Amino acid sequence: MLERCKSAQERFNGVHRLIDRWLNERNDLIKAYDAVIEHQSNPKRGPQKAFCQVLVDYVSTGHFEIYEQLYEEAKAFNDKRGLELADQIYPRIEVITQAALKLHDRCNGKAHRPDCEKLDQEFRALGDLLDERFELEDCLIEILHNAHKQKEAAQA
Repeated sequence: MLERCKSAQERFNGVHRLIDRWLNERNDLIKAYDAVIEHQSNPKRGPQKAFCQVLVDYVSTGHFEIYEQLYEEAKAFNDKRGLELADQIYPRIEVITQAALKLHDRCNGKAHRPDCEKLDQEFRALGDLLDERFELEDCLIEILHNAHKQKEAAQA
């Protein structure tokens, strides 16, 4: 039994470190986004390309690492409420992901285009979507991870 608790503790501490690293990536994404908005009238595509690279890394980490780990953690704790919440939130995050990837595909690595003003509007719209996404992700972290840390500490 102690071995099972030890392995669970190691696993959830690993999730915690993974989340911390991902939230640091979020900060990098926000800085890259701010650089794009700051340079929106500049014909250089450098800030947009850098943003697109960070965006894909952040989105990929969320979908292929974080969400899966949070969901597995909720299953391990038999957290039905958390699993139901995740099932409600994930589809909206997926819609935002698709919008982010669509913009990424339009602007990544392309030279200055005459429709940059339109892209700037799309970047601003994506900023609003990312803000919503961050709130949803924070909710998932709170419900699917932080609540379990408290349960784990109570069991120890």
